[in-house]
Amino acid sequence: MSGDVNPFESLQEQIDDAATYVDVDSDVLERLKRPERVLETTLSVEMDDGSIEVFTAFRSQFNGDRGPYKGGIRYHPNVSRDEVKALSGWMVYKCATVDIPYGGGKGGIVIDPREYSLSELERVTRSYAKELRPLIGPDRDIPAPDVNTGQREMNWIKDTYETLENTTAPGTVTGKAPTSGGSAGRVEATGRSVMLTAREAFEYLGQNVAEATVAVQGFGNAGSVAAGLIDEELDANVVAVSDSSGAIHDPEGLDVAAVKTHKTETGQLSGYQDASEELTNEELLTMDVDLLIPAALENAIDQEIADRVSADIIVEAANGPLTPDADDVLTDRDVTVFPDILANAGGVTVSYFEWVQNRQRFYWTEERVNEELERVVTNAFDTLTDTYDENDVPNYQTAAYVTAIERVANAADEAGVFP
Repeated sequence: MSGDVNPFESLQEQIDDAATYVDVDSDVLERLKRPERVLETTLSVEMDDGSIEVFTAFRSQFNGDRGPYKGGIRYHPNVSRDEVKALSGWMVYKCATVDIPYGGGKGGIVIDPREYSLSELERVTRSYAKELRPLIGPDRDIPAPDVNTGQREMNWIKDTYETLENTTAPGTVTGKAPTSGGSAGRVEATGRSVMLTAREAFEYLGQNVAEATVAVQGFGNAGSVAAGLIDEELDANVVAVSDSSGAIHDPEGLDVAAVKTHKTETGQLSGYQDASEELTNEELLTMDVDLLIPAALENAIDQEIADRVSADIIVEAANGPLTPDADDVLTDRDVTVFPDILANAGGVTVSYFEWVQNRQRFYWTEERVNEELERVVTNAFDTLTDTYDENDVPNYQTAAYVTAIERVANAADEAGVFP
C-alpha cells in the first residue's frame, strides 16, 4: 500500500480528469472538488479504570446538491481529515453514479477499536454522536457503518440522537440492526453490488464468469460477502483471499464458507489448514487471475504494484483502492477496471432503501431489497458502459465520473446560487 498518496488529492485528480469530458464551468468545478464543511472535534471519554482518554474525530459534509449528506463512520488509527474529505467526496459521486438522491458525507474516529472494551467503545461512540447531533438527522446527514463499525455502533448513535432530541427518528442512521429499524439485505449489500458488477462486466466483455479465477484482497464485510456470492451465485473459482494477517491460496479453489468460519473463529485467515499455501497481500494483488477484487483500504495498489498486476479485470470493492498513478498504468496496460463508485455502491443504495422504509414506517422483504438493488446496479452499469462507448474517455472510472459530475452539476445549476 502506498502511504504517501493523499486520498483527497487523488479524488480531486479524478474529478479533474473527468471534467475535461464534461461541459461544466471552472468555478462550478472548483466547488465540486471541495467539502462544504468539516467538523473536527475532540472526544474526552472516561475509560473503565476511571482515566480520561482523548480522541480526535471528524465528519465531512462534501456536497448536498442532490439530497441529504450520506456516508459511513470508520474507526481506525489512520483516520485523518483529508481521508474523510476524500471519502465524503467519493460518496457524492457514488450516489450520483447509481442515481440515488443523496449527497456525500463521511466521518471517523482516530482509534484502534481492538484496544478498548465494549463499554469503552460505547462511551466513545455516544460521545461522538453527541458532537454530531447538530449536523445529523433524517433530512440533514445520515451516517452509516464503515471500517470497524456496524449495526452495534449505528444503534448507539440512533439511541443517543433520539434521547437528546426526545423523539423517534430511525432514519437518522442506516445500517442498523433489523430489530432497530434496519433493512433486510443491508449487511450483504456492498458485497452483492460487487458480485453484480462482476457479473455484468464479464457479460459485457463477452467472457464466461463461471470459468473465471478470482482473488479477493480484504476479507472484511465487503470482501467476504463478495467472495461468497461470486462462489455461490456466479460459480466462479475463488482461488485466493487475504486480510491483515496475510493471504491464503489454493489453485483448485477455496471453500469460501469454510474460510469464513475459520476467520470468525480465529479472527484471521492465517493458519487456515485447507489452503495450499500462504502468501503476502502483495503477492495476491499480483497473481495471474481473471478477476481481482481489492476490498481493503484506499491506495492498496500503487504504481509499483500496478506494473506487476496480472489480472485481466479489476472490480474495486474498497473506496479508492488504486492511486491515480496506478490507474494510469493499468489503463496503459489495458487492464479493465470497473470503479468503486459503481461496484461498492450497494451499501449506500440499500442504506437509501432503509431510509425510505424508516420514513414510511413500512418494511420490505429481503427479496424485494435484492431485486431493487439489482435493478439499480444493472441500470448504473448500462449507463456507465454507454458513457464509455459513446465518449472518447480512457477508462470506466472516468466514464463514471463524467456521468456523476454532470448529475451533480445539473442539480447545482437548477438550485441556483444562494445568497
